Amino acid sequence: QVQLVESGGGLVQAGGSLRLSCAASGSIFSIKSMGWYRQAPGKQRELVAAISGGTTTYADSVKGRFTISRDNAKNTVYLQMNSLKPGDTAVYYCSARVRTVFPSREFDEWGQGTQVTVSS
Repeated sequence: QVQLVESGGGLVQAGGSLRLSCAASGSIFSIKSMGWYRQAPGKQRELVAAISGGTTTYADSVKGRFTISRDNAKNTVYLQMNSLKPGDTAVYYCSARVRTVFPSREFDEWGQGTQVTVSS
């Protein structure tokens, strides 16, 4: 069993900052990559940022404002969000590409989501 638990969402005014955290736990052998997605009402889920090894990827809409980082020792990924805009309002989901030993398999695990609301 593998679990991802997110924290750090909330309500913030435009221009403010929030820091999301996502901790993975369970029978984990390794984590290949971790990322953050978001889904606004009536829209499809979209990739916000991802990190794999030393490589990071960002959606164009958040480049220069959001920073993804990872603590491998804690199996935790962070998303520092600065200069937030009302358009960033969404439920943010953490995802991890996890490999387990028993059973031996690799799969994508998702967190339950955390709400981020940016007021104008």
